[in-house]
Amino acid sequence: MNELLLKAVDDRVDDLVTLTAELIRFPTINPPGEAYRPCAEYVGARLKKRGFEVEFIRAEGTPGDTDRYPRVNVVARFAGRSPGACVHFNSHIDVVEAGDGWSLDPFAGIVRGGKVYGRGACDMKGGLASSIIATEAFMEVFPDFPGAIEISGTVDEESGGFGGVAHLAKLGYFSKPKVDHVIIPEPLNKDRICLGHRGVWWAEIETKGEIAHGSMPFLGDNAVRHMGAVLRAFEDELFPALDRKVTRMPVVPDGAKRSTMNINSVHGGQTEDFRPGLPSPNVPDSCRLTIDRRFLLEEDLGTVKSEVTDILDRLKRERKKFDYEIRDLMEVLPLMTERDAPVVKAVAQGIMEIFDREPDYVISPGTYDQKHIARIGHIYDCIAYGPGILDLAHRPDEWVGISDMVESAKVMAIGLNVLLRGTGAR
Repeated sequence: MNELLLKAVDDRVDDLVTLTAELIRFPTINPPGEAYRPCAEYVGARLKKRGFEVEFIRAEGTPGDTDRYPRVNVVARFAGRSPGACVHFNSHIDVVEAGDGWSLDPFAGIVRGGKVYGRGACDMKGGLASSIIATEAFMEVFPDFPGAIEISGTVDEESGGFGGVAHLAKLGYFSKPKVDHVIIPEPLNKDRICLGHRGVWWAEIETKGEIAHGSMPFLGDNAVRHMGAVLRAFEDELFPALDRKVTRMPVVPDGAKRSTMNINSVHGGQTEDFRPGLPSPNVPDSCRLTIDRRFLLEEDLGTVKSEVTDILDRLKRERKKFDYEIRDLMEVLPLMTERDAPVVKAVAQGIMEIFDREPDYVISPGTYDQKHIARIGHIYDCIAYGPGILDLAHRPDEWVGISDMVESAKVMAIGLNVLLRGTGAR
């Protein structure tokens, strides 16, 4: 029967391309959260025509949610003819800003040379379209399937997922017995299964000073100079120590097998707040630094934090008038789904059938919404699998290959067959 399943996907190639292009034409830019509602309603309307029960859930009170930019998610469910497991395909509908450097309209959904171009093409509207086509093909070939299939289009993944999957997980949408298996069609390449991601700790460090006239800095205390001492210590001590840590996790690319920390931003003095673009005549009494620390399965979060705070505490002892505050912004532990988990084995079977080889098993260098599904929903049978090349995400002239989407949809359809109708189902 898999031959019929694959043919059902092939019969929908034109529909797959059209669906992807139409999804790209919704400029769901985050921030601020443009076009979330119309995009969610478009997905919901299509699935409702296929017999799905559709819900729209606004994440009121979450970061960024306003009447102008409502955080609207769509969740659709189709119950089979008899009881069984539930497979949930979760895709985020938000995209990052287009930025400069495009040779074509980033929101036109242009089809050219076997590719669909546009912001979000690979990350991850092509994956959303592939999951919808895979599901529709499966339902046509196996109308009497047991269990249930869910498809969601969620928001704000690019800014942490708090108005999307995190909110839904708190409401029970990603918990047993409602859901058993989750596939997130992120662009990790069509022949790879992503088992999880590194951990992340975002924090803001603020050094304190004392304001004074800029012509007499000796009467004040310069918070930016204090932050300079922090950065020097990081360069001399912390960054070399992080580079010596290597994980057993199959993280890609190779550079991400080590612990890393990025300095996201530095803000000091009054110029940014007071008459932007003009100089301030004052000694800065505050300087803020945002750090993005990515850590490994072998590392403990407490140790990760202490590596930073130990440096800050030492500077407080050794440097005159040095004082600081540190604020946690986000904490996510590393995740790695076991390779013998049901959803891993099901998708691996699809990859072996379509590509005639074992899949590569990888870990993402950055986090995605699997963190909320595990941490809040306590669903651990979850992976990322979808079409697209990760290196193209967030870049100018982003694209997704049509053949990649077709092959990924076939893998997803076979995975559904295995998970809902039994291992090795034919």
